[in-house]
Amino acid sequence: MLKSRLKTLFLAAAVTLMAVSLISFPQQSFDASIRGLNMWWEIVFPSLLPFFIVSEMLIGFGVVRFIGVLLEPLMRPLFKVPGVGGFVWAMGMASGFPAGAKLTARMRQEGQLTKIEAERLVSFTNSSNPLFIFGAVSVGFFYHVQLGVILALAHYLGNISVGLIMRFYGSSDEESTAKDKDRNLSIREAFAALHRTRIKDNRPIGKLLGDAVMSSIQTLLMIGGFIILFSVINKLLFHLNITGFLAEFIELLLVMLGMTDMLSLPFISGLFEITLGSQMTSQVQDATLMHQAVITSFILAFSGFSVQAQVASILAQTDIRFKPFFFARIIHGIFSAFYAFILWNPVYERFFQDGQPSNAMPVMEYLSSEGSRLAEVYSLLVTVGPLFTIGSLLIYIWILGSRIIQEK
Repeated sequence: MLKSRLKTLFLAAAVTLMAVSLISFPQQSFDASIRGLNMWWEIVFPSLLPFFIVSEMLIGFGVVRFIGVLLEPLMRPLFKVPGVGGFVWAMGMASGFPAGAKLTARMRQEGQLTKIEAERLVSFTNSSNPLFIFGAVSVGFFYHVQLGVILALAHYLGNISVGLIMRFYGSSDEESTAKDKDRNLSIREAFAALHRTRIKDNRPIGKLLGDAVMSSIQTLLMIGGFIILFSVINKLLFHLNITGFLAEFIELLLVMLGMTDMLSLPFISGLFEITLGSQMTSQVQDATLMHQAVITSFILAFSGFSVQAQVASILAQTDIRFKPFFFARIIHGIFSAFYAFILWNPVYERFFQDGQPSNAMPVMEYLSSEGSRLAEVYSLLVTVGPLFTIGSLLIYIWILGSRIIQEK
């Protein structure tokens, strides 16, 4: 009872403090809101919407079930999740967070995952997409596209490591969702599963597409709200000197690790919002590029409380618990920072020193050129993103209005 009352008192005090802060710092709050809004309608919305819509269509037509049957022999031994986890993992890496959480929640709602399997899956399928790592962070903040190779390798190797660790999470005698896990799977069985799923979901193509658009845009509107909210919270915490107070505790740890204490403030900011934290890290002049890469890798993997709040909101629609996801973010951050550190000398120092990749490793040249193209795509997205967002919202309003009129 006392714990519940203390929680109520804390939440009431926190909200009151935020309201007073908004009144005390109106201009700073407005600027932070604009910054969050720009990030959402220029980058997040246009980059995530196509993936969300296509994912909904693939689920409705049974393609995801088809992929799940084929990937069962791979995903089950490695990560102890059904084959559909392979689809969620791929889409999560391609589109970025919180796509993995949205698709995991959808798979759980359809009964293709048990509760424990869903908690395992959501822990390692939420990641930053290559477009953000190369375009925004490496080029936009560090002006160094080759750095994206280190950040991407550390990020995705950390994801795999988290998945391998989380396979041990949950009861060993848990009932599996794979009815045919002991059978020899075949293409014929995969096509049969695809056909059964499509027949079961007997919505016309127009209705399926409309539902996909509605569901995707509603999710993205929620994501936009969180981005703007945490952008404001981060700015207010800075002006209230709370960020600086917390950074003092991090300074000791960074000094023990041989890093400059100037990275403490960007680190704390990155715990709340990855974009601001990564940008601030790139602006620390006293830090070496390796130390900046290590801190940025942790920030990208931890995802920030902003992304975690988005995931928590999505998972709240199911029985999937948030605690395993939060625990996995800490592990992912540690692994990614560690991988960035150990890969620095054998990869960056050897092949990308002074930003000039050598001819000794064609794979690294390819990754670097891919990063350059991703940076160009990111720049194009910033230019045309707002127009795409506005057009999509108009389509959403039209579909919503048509359905309201039909219901009447």
